[in-house]
Amino acid sequence: MPSRATSPGIRRAAVLGSPIAHSLSPVLHRAAYGELGLTTWSYDRFEVTETGLADFLGGLDPSWAGLSLTMPLKRAVIPLLDDITGTAASVEAVNTVILGADGRRTGDNTDIPGMIAALRERGVTTVESAAILGAGATASSALAALARVCTGPVTAYVRGETRAAEMRGWGARLGVEVRTADWADAAGALDAPLVVATTPAGASDVLAGQVPDHPGTLFDVLYDPWPTALAAAWSARGGQVVGGLDLLVHQAVLQVEMMTGRVPAPLPVMRKAGEQALAAR
Repeated sequence: MPSRATSPGIRRAAVLGSPIAHSLSPVLHRAAYGELGLTTWSYDRFEVTETGLADFLGGLDPSWAGLSLTMPLKRAVIPLLDDITGTAASVEAVNTVILGADGRRTGDNTDIPGMIAALRERGVTTVESAAILGAGATASSALAALARVCTGPVTAYVRGETRAAEMRGWGARLGVEVRTADWADAAGALDAPLVVATTPAGASDVLAGQVPDHPGTLFDVLYDPWPTALAAAWSARGGQVVGGLDLLVHQAVLQVEMMTGRVPAPLPVMRKAGEQALAAR
């Protein structure tokens, strides 16, 4: 459980999830606090499961400013909130909770604008088509981002008709033309001008040997281990790679700004801290 405030000036934030020990969020947020001179702010991590989430939230005192959420809490938290933004509602996933002075809990999703910002940073603002490897919460967020980037169809490569139907449903909800294909044909995704890999570690390794001679842009949402086999092969072929750390930093920048009210958050400092932390692992 979280500890109670000991000083009127203390402000707290944290990342919650299970497992959580691997999270880089404390490194990024603490680096931001240091650069911004927020000496009374702290950011920690807590192992919290779905069954323990309500009790955790109920134990927070007014010193708490916000929470970052990772799996499996992004959907479990929704019934425990007072408000939810349209961005979070569009994919039924909350990765950020802002705790108001009046005790209200507002859920938001910085993964979606974080993806868009990470792509924009690399010059990817519009593509005619795209492919997604995998399904699930991250894939639905990717679809929401692609709704603002992709002018044509998005093909999702998934395992099984249930997953395929889910992705088509998300596409209909988000206003994206989603076509689905079997994971056995996933090599076909690699010809798209933008490929978003949302699969767990190791799942896309089999595709590393099938990267085309002149690949477009790969957005691989993993950051540890890095590079993935697919990302390494993509880079070797001269393709542009956007990585999970890019996403993590951009969505964390938005969280810092929302929780502290300080704009802009120091993106270069946060990225450097994340790179150093990964290199030390």
